[in-house]
Amino acid sequence: MEIRYATTADLDGLLDLLQANHVNSIPENEKKDGFVTTNITREQLCELIDKENGVTVAIDKGQMIGFALAGSWDFWKPWPLFAYMIEHLREFQLHGHTLTEENSYQYGPVCVDRTYRGTGVFERLFTYSLESMAPRYPYMATFINQINPRSYAAHTRKAGMEESGKFDWNGNHYWLMAIETK
Repeated sequence: MEIRYATTADLDGLLDLLQANHVNSIPENEKKDGFVTTNITREQLCELIDKENGVTVAIDKGQMIGFALAGSWDFWKPWPLFAYMIEHLREFQLHGHTLTEENSYQYGPVCVDRTYRGTGVFERLFTYSLESMAPRYPYMATFINQINPRSYAAHTRKAGMEESGKFDWNGNHYWLMAIETK
């Protein structure tokens, strides 16, 4: 298995994996196993790859088996949920430090192919992504929908992220999670 930065040659695999694991694509009874809520276009992925170097991928036997997205808050501003998070970011702290647009970045979504879950792919994607952004930001932040317990467990138990608070948006309840990058 290979963990690396994505290139534009990975776009089809990224979009296919995202679509297969999007909350709108999976049956209700499978949502307990995790899902992705963010929609992202080919053009937006290209920008995230080219300008932010913010797409980490896991490839096994030529197949896209996982990805983690990460980028500046400026990149994520066009999405309404992220705009809301930016507006309220200063309400959250980690170890006494207030999170800001300047000292933190948005991580996620992260997605691992169903057949590779529980095999260490998540941890490897998370670590590679975290290390790649550490020179630019002292804190990583993300949100987890409270109806996605698998994601919460992975980020707290396997990645060591901590709750910095909770927020509601558009009828959904979220945890704001954060971690120091170094």
